[in-house]
Amino acid sequence: MYKVLVIEDDVMMSNMLSMYLSEEGYQVSQAFRGDEGLRHAAGFMPDLILLDLILPDLDGIEVCMEIRKTSTVPIMILSMKSEVSERVQALKSGADDYLCKPFSMHELTARAEALIRRSNVIYGDAAATAAAAAETVSPIEEELIQLDVERRLLLVRGQLVETTFSEYELMKLFLAHPGKVFSREELINAIRGFDSFVTDRAIDVHIVNLRKKIELNPKEPKLIRTVWGFGYKYTAQAAN
Repeated sequence: MYKVLVIEDDVMMSNMLSMYLSEEGYQVSQAFRGDEGLRHAAGFMPDLILLDLILPDLDGIEVCMEIRKTSTVPIMILSMKSEVSERVQALKSGADDYLCKPFSMHELTARAEALIRRSNVIYGDAAATAAAAAETVSPIEEELIQLDVERRLLLVRGQLVETTFSEYELMKLFLAHPGKVFSREELINAIRGFDSFVTDRAIDVHIVNLRKKIELNPKEPKLIRTVWGFGYKYTAQAAN
């Protein structure tokens, strides 16, 4: 049974989500404040977090960023705000999906299933993917970036680095095909969940965040290169 943490201050909305998800077979924990949500995230160990942006004590973005310091659990933002800038900010803070209120419960559960499926690598053989990546990576590059498949982390120059699920999927794709130029559309398809919010702009945000985690100088990237007018590629050159 998968566990879902609902961080939502609207009691009626929270109860409705809890009831519906419980009927769908999920174990649900509810938090009505940001600080309470952070405690539940640490103790309940959810497989998915549904997070409202507007909370009585903390901003939802703050909660998201705080969770991301210690966990890669998939986070879906639930919000009345539909502006693109709000969605981009949520992505930058580490969210994996963004659903605007009002929404259908059917769409919510479909997206929830997609995020959990991605996080548990149910749709593919993670071990085989890692092995394929290792076969295509040069010894020098392998020392720079490796995948920790079990914990879905990156090993960057010997140091474990946490990523969001989208960042991890992108890095996994890059490592499996060093030197290949990927269009933004190909990268979108690699990380898209069920009708998730993934656009060209979202890909650019993920790349910026990845560069901050793997490049010695993110402003002059040596590993993830921009192919102007098309997309990105991962180069086998070491960032010395």
